[in-house]
Amino acid sequence: MTISGLEDPRETLDGEVYEFLEPDAETAPREAIEADQEAAVLQLVRFAWDNSPLYREHWGAAGVSPDDINSLEDFTTKIPTLTKADIRAFRERTGDPYGGLLCVDPKELTSVTTTSGTTSPPEPLPEIWTDAPPLASASARDLYAHGLRPGDRVIVPVGTFRNYWDDFYLSLGLTPVFVDSWLGQGESLLRTIRAHKVAYMQVHLPAIMEFEKLEAKYDLREAFSSVKFFAFAGQPMGAALKRKVTEDWGVRIVTYTSAGDTGTAWEGPDLDGFQLWEDTMLPEVLNTATDRPVADMEIGELVATDLDNRAAPYIRFRSGDLVRVTRKPSSTGRTHARMWFSGRRGDETVVAGKAIVIGDVWRLVESLPELSDGMFQILRADTPMQRLRLRVGYAPDRTTDLPGLEHRLRRLLESELGVGVDLVMLTVEDILQFSSSVAKFPRTAKE
Repeated sequence: MTISGLEDPRETLDGEVYEFLEPDAETAPREAIEADQEAAVLQLVRFAWDNSPLYREHWGAAGVSPDDINSLEDFTTKIPTLTKADIRAFRERTGDPYGGLLCVDPKELTSVTTTSGTTSPPEPLPEIWTDAPPLASASARDLYAHGLRPGDRVIVPVGTFRNYWDDFYLSLGLTPVFVDSWLGQGESLLRTIRAHKVAYMQVHLPAIMEFEKLEAKYDLREAFSSVKFFAFAGQPMGAALKRKVTEDWGVRIVTYTSAGDTGTAWEGPDLDGFQLWEDTMLPEVLNTATDRPVADMEIGELVATDLDNRAAPYIRFRSGDLVRVTRKPSSTGRTHARMWFSGRRGDETVVAGKAIVIGDVWRLVESLPELSDGMFQILRADTPMQRLRLRVGYAPDRTTDLPGLEHRLRRLLESELGVGVDLVMLTVEDILQFSSSVAKFPRTAKE
């Protein structure tokens, strides 16, 4: 994907001015979106059947072939869903590193990166690209909508999972700034942002917490004055910390998440839901008990299909994400579906016969000033649990009475959740050692 000669199209809704990179695509009528999806799906089914050993086997076992799929309705009612367990089983049985998904000769691939490995072992992401990698390029509309323009300087993120971003930034006319942004480099990164007037960077929770440690030494509002926004993903940011970044430091936070492993979904300019670009993926939301589609804004599991991936497409892939989706246009005029994340299947932890959800624990933990970073893990056991066990990370510089803090937190949790609670108190730095990666901190862990 190469974007050159960027224009600045504008649309006005309710007195507000919004800018689009590709206005015809971003504001397409719902009928056109669905017609294009149907055409793409019919081509995809035949292509996958002819080229993917996994889909040929998986669909054949369900008694389905491309001849049975003549409409979008046929696709969503006849093609069986796919799970990561199906892919892993095929890989283990056949030795195919791509799990039977690859639809091209491996020699045609430009790169192989991986998923982040948040909820299971990382999966390979084989891609074919010329100027910019597809997974990165899927966010072009979103970065433009939030104000990035040719000539803006951007920090190149460290790491290789998911994709290589350098050529993508160049295709947007942005200037990549290379600096070591790994853990422990917060001060060096801050100096680079100030010196080069950086407009944008991706951050994760440990990076934000490193900046937080520099508040006494630097005026962070002044240091970040050139920044248009930070993109944030991975370990979720608690409400208290987000208020500090946005209100005290003056930095707009734009969150992005996975679009069912078919790409990324970013908050729009109104920060009202994650945008699903339906010309690149087909989202379905299914009731977890019946597998029937849910109504607009009802919670169900996201089932995603790659529409623009011919290397190794996910087709009716069960993401495990519990979401709400609407196809009503946003206030910005975008007409593609928007999504809100509610949790993961299996996130509930049963304690003394009561289901405890991560969000309830999070709200209570971060309500105490010493714990406003919202760092905790629920410790699960293989046997039935009678008490809730937590690791909790506290900020030493805000904690003068650790036993007192532990007592207050235990009393609050037991009162609000209605179960007994055991706590393991650690510094924030120590609890981060339990991260699964630099950007991922699992909220549940085995004892």
